[in-house]
Amino acid sequence: MAASQQKGTAVLETSTEGKRTELRANEVQKKCLFNLGVYRREAVKAYKSYDFFRHDNEEAMEIRKRCALVALRDVKAYLTEGGQIAVFDATNTTRERRELILSFAKEHAYKVFFVESLCDDPDVIAANVMNVKVSSPDYPERHRESVMEDFLKRIECYKVTYQPLDPDENDRDLSFIQVINVGRSFLVNRVQDYIQSKIVYYLMNIHVHSHSIYLCRHGESDHNVEGRIGGDAMLSVEGKKFAGALKGFVEEHGLSDLKVWTSQLRRTIQTAEELGVPYEQWKILNEIDAGVCEEMTYDIIEKTYPEEFSLRDQDKYHYRYPGGESYQDLVQRLEPVIMELERQGNVLVICHQAVMRCLLAYFLDKSADDLPYLKCPLHTVLKLTPVAYGCKVDMFDLKVKAVNTHRDRPLDKVRNDVVPATFLRRNSFTPLSSHDQVKRPRLYSAGNLPQSRRPLAPFLPNMQSFEDPEGAELAQSQEYLNCFSPGDAEDAVHS
Repeated sequence: MAASQQKGTAVLETSTEGKRTELRANEVQKKCLFNLGVYRREAVKAYKSYDFFRHDNEEAMEIRKRCALVALRDVKAYLTEGGQIAVFDATNTTRERRELILSFAKEHAYKVFFVESLCDDPDVIAANVMNVKVSSPDYPERHRESVMEDFLKRIECYKVTYQPLDPDENDRDLSFIQVINVGRSFLVNRVQDYIQSKIVYYLMNIHVHSHSIYLCRHGESDHNVEGRIGGDAMLSVEGKKFAGALKGFVEEHGLSDLKVWTSQLRRTIQTAEELGVPYEQWKILNEIDAGVCEEMTYDIIEKTYPEEFSLRDQDKYHYRYPGGESYQDLVQRLEPVIMELERQGNVLVICHQAVMRCLLAYFLDKSADDLPYLKCPLHTVLKLTPVAYGCKVDMFDLKVKAVNTHRDRPLDKVRNDVVPATFLRRNSFTPLSSHDQVKRPRLYSAGNLPQSRRPLAPFLPNMQSFEDPEGAELAQSQEYLNCFSPGDAEDAVHS
């Protein structure tokens, strides 16, 4: 949505009732986006100038229309094959083009929600073109000044035939949102369902101002050293050293306006306390709940609950701990944090491995299959800077040693010999993973010691689950995104 009064994205959704679909972070994958510019660049291999977008360029207009029809055909295929939301990303600046979309949607019983960006502030337009369009595939290896000149002329081409959405006359019955001058104001018309309300909520929370998000895990904890997952342990000696190093990092980078968020677990609070600045505790930033496996080592889990251990290897994203959570549950829990991160300035989030994985997956567009295996090491700070067409990642190793608790994706994900058929469907699609759950407390008050660490009496036959809510080993690399690629085999050393 880069420029003037001209952008009209259409969001099409299936009319199936009762299905809840999240808007990003692995619930809706990148394949749901159908950008007409991609289709145009396939049809016309080399973009030359704004002349292609003149309304009197009949040959180009025909190419653009054919591209739109091909894209809509792909939208239909995607929704027919099980997709629930498709984003048809194109200018759609005329009523004729929008009628084409509406007729297509009516024929196939799809709902339509339009997103229109209106911008008439010259300064905002210029900044948007320079920040976004300079990186566009239309302008490889071109000078910024020539990009600005060409794209402003392209905008003038759009203006000739542009017909904005009209809530008073022609379009009063349509569902849409108009984003005016990049979020200075909004006009919302006839929001009809949950998905449309979520789109409005998202658009009203994001901003385009330059900012960075700093992510790190708490300092190494006593449980990390012992190889135990979950719980509410205190920092180890090395963890306290990291807290001091983190303070030095903040001071060295001059992050005086930095907001600091933590979970409500002691290891993140201890880490933040060393900074000597105000911080905000978020309960929803707490680590994934491992249920009956809280405070166990992987060896104990495997011996006590071998079936659960195997089940989780099969589908780590959807698997739900007995009495606990799945990664899918965690993604949904973290949604308010993600929305708040989109609207804030510079923020440091001191969190946990599973939580950090979910946040990384959101900003780096990682799949649900890859999310649970993203590497998030202890004692390392990741700086995420949203940019046009992606997110820049800078990694800072604070040089404080720590254990490695990361587990790579297993080579053999399915162990049919130990997985009874009755357990194959126990995941976050089911209301409960088992009957009569027993849960360990997540927080302990003064004088109230945690429950014994001995395994609970198995109320399910030999269940095993594994979580790696703490730890990961991430090698320094200049190729930022490669740092987060999941591995193929177990680490030689892990908790």
